[in-house]
Amino acid sequence: MRRPSIMLGAVVLTVALASPAAAKGPQQGGDFGRATLTGFASLPAETYVPDSEPSGALIGTGPFNGIAAPFRDQPVQGFSGVVDRHDGTYDVLSDNGYGNKANSADYLLRVHRIKPDTRTGTVRVLGGFHLTDPHRKVPFALTRADRVLTGADFDVESITRAADGTYWIGDEFGPWLLHFSATGTLLDAPVALPGVKAPENPDLGAEGPNLGSSKGFEGLVRSVDGRSLYPLLEGTVTGDTPGDLRFSQFDLRTRAYTGKTFVYRLESPAHAIGDAIAVDRNRFLVIERDGGQGDGALFKRLYLADTRDRNKDGALDKTLVADLLDIANPGRLGGFGETFRFPFTTIEDVVLLDDRTVAVLNDNNFPFSSGRTPGKADNNEFITLRLDRRLHADPRAFR
Repeated sequence: MRRPSIMLGAVVLTVALASPAAAKGPQQGGDFGRATLTGFASLPAETYVPDSEPSGALIGTGPFNGIAAPFRDQPVQGFSGVVDRHDGTYDVLSDNGYGNKANSADYLLRVHRIKPDTRTGTVRVLGGFHLTDPHRKVPFALTRADRVLTGADFDVESITRAADGTYWIGDEFGPWLLHFSATGTLLDAPVALPGVKAPENPDLGAEGPNLGSSKGFEGLVRSVDGRSLYPLLEGTVTGDTPGDLRFSQFDLRTRAYTGKTFVYRLESPAHAIGDAIAVDRNRFLVIERDGGQGDGALFKRLYLADTRDRNKDGALDKTLVADLLDIANPGRLGGFGETFRFPFTTIEDVVLLDDRTVAVLNDNNFPFSSGRTPGKADNNEFITLRLDRRLHADPRAFR
């Protein structure tokens, strides 16, 4: 008997929206104070694309956190990137599937479109699209003859939408930049980062990799003027200072890297970044996290990173904007107490809603992570936070 596809359950997403503030330059002073939870929503872990293909045959039978494999449908899981469509809907990017190239050949890369309805407290999946390469832009062999891209072809971890409605997606296996149409068709050949190759890159040659596995483009920023992309590596390139991450500039007009690179310095070389977005021409919001979950999660933070390097240490200046393990929750939203924690292994999505409100999402690593409840597969949670003070963002950052 076919297992019924579980659609999005009833969830609540309360977003505090205000008018974007006029750009007034950066806020002076030290770290922000405590952020406040203003909205909570939870997408059940066992949510699947209706009437889709089986998946998970290569991960073993489990059970994993109470869930047996394989799955009769494609899971709606692993949100590693988000795009605000500014009409009440969001595009969310699922990553390569199950964590590595070897076990994800039956996971179809996909962008899902979701819509929260605060009147009914529910979220609908409005559809989505697979990522495909019908025009043979990829120069190496793909998993499927129909050229629908899978988690064994690319590990997609970050996404942004250009002014023309096309999507740019950051990959970890190259690492490559991938350019897709509004419906998921690959438009150009994958663009490599000069001088950097991951272990999964099929064109390693004799020199071998100089980047760790799954340490490619975890963040992908579109500049506020729409002219540049800034892909941010998750790991340190061999030869660079441990904990220093390359934040490179890519020109959308020439389709080439400019050679301009900034450095994002992790608080510890053991940390990783989860996502990044632009606040203005110089400042970016960056998620930095440790690898812990549940009670073992000790460091999950949102920083404001500034390219102007005022202290001249060779890295972006960092201001703590929100500690995601210490969020005020006076309304006890989501059934939690007055202190809300976001204790997930991978927190990989941030979007700016207004000058004091951000949305943050986790990647639930379905079915493996159990940060919220031990032994139970994590849901994909959506939270909105009111920051302690204004960002004074460029108005174009909200587009």
